[in-house]
Amino acid sequence: MTTFALVDGNTFYASCERVFRPDLVGKPLIVLSNNDGCAVTRTQEAKDLGVKMGQPFFEVRHLVQEAGLVALSSNYALYADMSARMMAILGQFSPVQEIYSIDECFLDLTGMHAVAGDLTSYGLAMRERVLQWIGIATCVGIGPSKTLAKLANHIAKKNVGHAWSGVCDLTALSPPELDGLLGTIEVGDVWGVGRRLRERLTADGIATALDLKRASPRFIRSTVSVVLERTVHELNGIACYPFESEAQPQKQIICSRSFGHPVVTQDDLAVAVRDFTSTAAERMRRQGLKAGQVQVFIQTSSFRKQDKQYSAGVVVPLAVPVGDTLSLVQASLSGLARIFKPGFKYAKAGVMLLDLTARTVEQGDLFADTGNARKTRLMEALDGINDRFGRGTLRVGNVEGHQAWHMSQNAKTPSYTTEWEALPTAR
Repeated sequence: MTTFALVDGNTFYASCERVFRPDLVGKPLIVLSNNDGCAVTRTQEAKDLGVKMGQPFFEVRHLVQEAGLVALSSNYALYADMSARMMAILGQFSPVQEIYSIDECFLDLTGMHAVAGDLTSYGLAMRERVLQWIGIATCVGIGPSKTLAKLANHIAKKNVGHAWSGVCDLTALSPPELDGLLGTIEVGDVWGVGRRLRERLTADGIATALDLKRASPRFIRSTVSVVLERTVHELNGIACYPFESEAQPQKQIICSRSFGHPVVTQDDLAVAVRDFTSTAAERMRRQGLKAGQVQVFIQTSSFRKQDKQYSAGVVVPLAVPVGDTLSLVQASLSGLARIFKPGFKYAKAGVMLLDLTARTVEQGDLFADTGNARKTRLMEALDGINDRFGRGTLRVGNVEGHQAWHMSQNAKTPSYTTEWEALPTAR
């Protein structure tokens, strides 16, 4: 039987900030979304002040003065780098690792009993090493399926400092002990059960994880979905979701941003769309893919009721799939020209690369430009320089004087681990 472990970083964004700002330990801290809009990460101290997940910052701004609340802008470069370091450390504990999100991964602990003995001790060793090496606190959940491992992680997180000590191994419990524990967990805490589904299940008398475990799979499949039927099986220890040790190719790649200030001119929108296209193209090439279509969309803010509202999008098909930024930017700007209307205050724009195929698959075109090899070498040079000296070192087109679309990040900390000039100084 396969044994799964789910390891994640506790309040990950806030923990990354505290690594380099130990003065923030013990203080109420929130990390804000794009344009410093709302709270996306809250420490326990901030939760104790009543700050809710996703709550707009302007509603809790008074707590900065009244209760010492600290609000920081998102520092994505820092979080991505700390995530890579954490995943590298956790990968030392298992031959199979599936990175599930920026702050969590599944590990295959099958057969580790013979190596490590007690899996709880093995989980504690993981926590200790990650904390010692990079300063991030984690929790570990262990179970015979991904759903049970995820649930075990939830239990461990709710009981840090108590009986579980941040590690919960459900495989060590007897069936009656496991059922007793599942009976104390709300069905809404089960992986994949959202708010609407929780309300529906509760109305049907399924209020706890144990109730869902004991539900008829056939009934769940016919009344809800086959996905929730698999969840029932997983709660019974039958693994329906295997490990995906290799990242699956994306079917689409999107890059979009809300603007720090309203944008009114096509030129400023073009700078944003060009930058978004470049970012999406770079992500696509890292996966060895190329795109057959480009979608561009722009929209005003629905929150600004006093402004005229407008949103539009267009898909621009390409003659053959391409991977070079220049061709993709040309397509996205032609799409922007088709949908732009003057007289509106635009609040967001985005680019989506569609119809993705492997770069090694060639589709011929009698009328295509014959300089594909040259474009490939150019993109390799572009990506190499940006990898070495930082993203945005080389850009497509002129960006000077058109920065109105940039996000508001008034409280962003330095990129401590990815920029030489931002390295912390020990003294």
